[in-house]
Amino acid sequence: MIIETLVVGMIQANCFIVGDPATRKAVVIDPGGDAPVIAKRLKTLDLTAEAIVLTHGHFDHVEGAGDLKKLTNVPIIAHIEDVPLIKALPAQGQLFGLTVTPAQVPDKTVKDGDEIPFGALSLKVLHTPGHSPGSISVVVGKDIFVGDLLFAGSIGRTDLMGGNYETLINSVEKKVFTLPEDTVVHPGHGPDTSVGREKRTNPFFR
Repeated sequence: MIIETLVVGMIQANCFIVGDPATRKAVVIDPGGDAPVIAKRLKTLDLTAEAIVLTHGHFDHVEGAGDLKKLTNVPIIAHIEDVPLIKALPAQGQLFGLTVTPAQVPDKTVKDGDEIPFGALSLKVLHTPGHSPGSISVVVGKDIFVGDLLFAGSIGRTDLMGGNYETLINSVEKKVFTLPEDTVVHPGHGPDTSVGREKRTNPFFR
């Protein structure tokens, strides 16, 4: 499997290109900006995007989705409970003193247990609320992409609109920490980690 990490946008969020090497089909997870850079990287890797997947509706993970859709002509996918957040992107930016352009509303919504296919592979959707009501994590093989649910040694903020600390902790414990310990965790910011490492060392779960 091909996994490429690009750090994009005003707040330097992780955007992931996940590709099937056999078919050269791919998904793009959280294009928070710099759509031309992402499209160029897809071309360099000889990958064709099948979908744009948003782990949650905050502007630093969403803002480039509309432009990337124009460049790739593929659907934008998110959880229905975060559609209101996505529609409120300019207001989100104002909270941080930033000017954020309106977002492209998702073309398709998903729920817990759904599959998002690309080539011979697929992402399994886990509804993992807490950072936002419609936060999702997506799993393929021994890799999970968690957005801002969980970081190396920390957790996502719960003081933003729709966030809830107890819900986030429950999502991590019930949906992420039940995966094999060698599962690689790809967060929305910062370095990768693993399920086992976070279970043992993350101070929010000790």
